[in-house]
Amino acid sequence: MNIAKRNELERVFLARLAGTGVFDPNGDQVGKVRDAVATLRSNNQSPRILGIIVEVPPRKRIFVPITRVTSIDNGHVIITGLLNMRRFEPRINEITVLSEMLDRSVTLVETNEKVTVEDIAMELSKTGDWFIERVHIMKRGSGFRRRGSAITVKWSEISGFTLNENNQGVTNLLGTLANLRAADLASVLHDLNLKRRVEVARALNDERLADVLEEMDEASRVELLAELEGERAADVLEEMDPDDAADLLREVGQERAQVLLALMEPEDAEDVKRLMHYEDYSAGGMMTTEPIVLTTDSTVAEALAKIRSSEVSPGLAAQVFVCRQPIETPTGRFMGVVHIQRLLREPPSTLLGGILDTDIVPLSVEANLNEVSLYLASYNLLSVPIVDSNDRLLGAVTVDDVLDHLLPENWRQDESLKQESEAT
Repeated sequence: MNIAKRNELERVFLARLAGTGVFDPNGDQVGKVRDAVATLRSNNQSPRILGIIVEVPPRKRIFVPITRVTSIDNGHVIITGLLNMRRFEPRINEITVLSEMLDRSVTLVETNEKVTVEDIAMELSKTGDWFIERVHIMKRGSGFRRRGSAITVKWSEISGFTLNENNQGVTNLLGTLANLRAADLASVLHDLNLKRRVEVARALNDERLADVLEEMDEASRVELLAELEGERAADVLEEMDPDDAADLLREVGQERAQVLLALMEPEDAEDVKRLMHYEDYSAGGMMTTEPIVLTTDSTVAEALAKIRSSEVSPGLAAQVFVCRQPIETPTGRFMGVVHIQRLLREPPSTLLGGILDTDIVPLSVEANLNEVSLYLASYNLLSVPIVDSNDRLLGAVTVDDVLDHLLPENWRQDESLKQESEAT
């Protein structure tokens, strides 16, 4: 094959390639580049690029051999041939370039100076193979507040890369992950080894890490939480939805759960403790204690302002629950629901008390998973109000909470389920 036609670019910086669309010969996008796979060679020879890791729906990472890549250009990668949809699993002596090489501290051979890897460039050889030939590095600055200088050097000019290093940071890796949705980032973390996973988790802020933990499978999030210091773990739990935090604390064991609850803010801990008293597969165990709640004399404008908050999930944003004071759960008497479609049709000054849907009958905390599922399906709702024996609103169960309990515990990593999803 003519190499000039095969690739538009003959040197590609891989951190910049991350997130680039991958297309088939017909121009249809099949996924996005997430990483590249290389094999280290003896005597500090340039590592050979074996292929790229492509993320395809639904959030699955697959391996595409570099021989299947017919074009790499600004903004797109074109591949040919049938895709092997098996989830990528690294083999012995293989290294994922972005996950394992970026942010690593290495040594300049000539000066014995410590530098940090910021990007990796692969180059096309005369034989049509790709090798890592250039490394973009940051030298350490000298003097007060002086930033180091960045330069690109040949692979042969540095040393310090092995498959098991303890000198790798996360700054540049985080840069490639910054725009991922929480569910996608959870998938990325699952593919990293535990040490690297913990490093990334510790570098995320509390809110971002909380979102990611909510998307991880049970075993992975318990393992990750165990690696966090007590105060940090408590801070992250405070940022999680109370029902997700309660689920996670049920999984870590009673002793560890009590320690973390004691470290949390009392108000946050109280919500979580209340949920932990309910059976996991009951309405009480699945509900969130933070639905949108207003009073009958609140206006449509106030309701829409609450719904617009970026912190409100789609399931909870579909309706406003109307109750008597107090409006913190457990509230005063539950009065009814106002759906978002009705809110959008009414003048901003309209009072919620005049547009209530009183036909929505709330469920009790004892309602089981089957009852909640049938209720949501029968009334085409995204969430259902949960009340106590005195008709006080305790929380709401959303459709995503129900799905999490209906699907197998390991559904996020279950290959057979994902293959069925792709087939449909």
